[in-house]
Amino acid sequence: MLKTTLLMTSAILLMAACGETPAPEEDTTPAEDSMEMSETDMASADAGEEELSDAERYELETSGEFTEADYIAQPLVTEIYTADPSVHVWDDGRVYVYPSHDVDTGIPQDDLGSQYDMKDYIVLSMDEPGGEVTIHDVGLHVDDVPWARDKMWAPDAAEKDGKYYLYFPAKDYDGIFRIGVASSDSPTGPFTAEESWIEGSYSMDPSVFEDTDGTYYMYVGGIWGGQLQRWTTGEYDDSPDLNQEDLEADEPALVPYVAKMSDDMLSYAEEPRDVLLLDENGEPLKAGDNDRRFFEAAWVNKINGTYYMSWSTGDTHKIVYGTSDSPYGPFTYQGVVNLPVQGWTNHHSIFEYEGQYYLAYHDTQLSGVNHLRNVKITPLTINDDGTIEPVDPFFGDDVTVENYND
Repeated sequence: MLKTTLLMTSAILLMAACGETPAPEEDTTPAEDSMEMSETDMASADAGEEELSDAERYELETSGEFTEADYIAQPLVTEIYTADPSVHVWDDGRVYVYPSHDVDTGIPQDDLGSQYDMKDYIVLSMDEPGGEVTIHDVGLHVDDVPWARDKMWAPDAAEKDGKYYLYFPAKDYDGIFRIGVASSDSPTGPFTAEESWIEGSYSMDPSVFEDTDGTYYMYVGGIWGGQLQRWTTGEYDDSPDLNQEDLEADEPALVPYVAKMSDDMLSYAEEPRDVLLLDENGEPLKAGDNDRRFFEAAWVNKINGTYYMSWSTGDTHKIVYGTSDSPYGPFTYQGVVNLPVQGWTNHHSIFEYEGQYYLAYHDTQLSGVNHLRNVKITPLTINDDGTIEPVDPFFGDDVTVENYND
């Protein structure tokens, strides 16, 4: 297994604690450029069972050079870069992946994600998880969306009465993120976009959940580049200094919003409402609780009658989850779904295939570059008590200092 060093980056830790984590470097740092371990660190490693802190894990997983054997899953495709996978199993029994299509446009990296300048959507499909993957033709391009200027970020899809709907964020010609919808008679497109965005929509990362009674709900939101912090008054705030959430650490964190979909799946049937995310004491998760607070990528499942919302913590690089007895929430925090992956972003979906749950996620195994990612799928364990076993994208079982230095 790869030998690497335990590096602690105090500046990153300090800024993360203040909610001011800087944008990461584009390329991962080669292991051979790392400092050698001190005698103290070697002694700590020899202890064997010391658990890695989140910061140590992230430093290792994003700074090391890894072989295929070091990852628990491999990219679905290598011909194109893909990210933000929304996975569905439609009535034909195939597995369909609706990802972002990463490209390198040469835009400098910043905390607003300007470098993520995707232009189109390409659907992937397979007979079963682990099966041969088909890369379909372009399903929708930004040039075919009348209102959209750029930034075709993380999409989702839904099916109703034999028609397929692709939901996507994009910036309009004023630079404001909106949520669009396009439809097709085929799950892989081509999709025809509506003339305008969904009225009342804003921010990014739409996901659509179909409840067991046939009702559809859309969940939306992302902070920083996703602009959720610009809508706290109900109107868009274009202040140049509002690129991050303007909250004290002990204030309730920003949360995604939810709206029931109309019968035609093209609009909201109600005013969007906030989805409350609570801690174990029933209090709203706080803005300074970076390990648990909402950043982006809300996704909802219903498992054994309980609603699960999972989301990305952003600058602490995890996928976490909460549970509720209502699709509107509130959702009470329960634990971690996915530990930090290689690369800065962590965005996912959870789906079931023939009684087995799976986690779809992305990392940067192919490129080592944060905005050129690749989608993966791995089995997910739901315990008898309803808890989710955290997925470690590296090495499999429990990760200790010894694991990383064997």
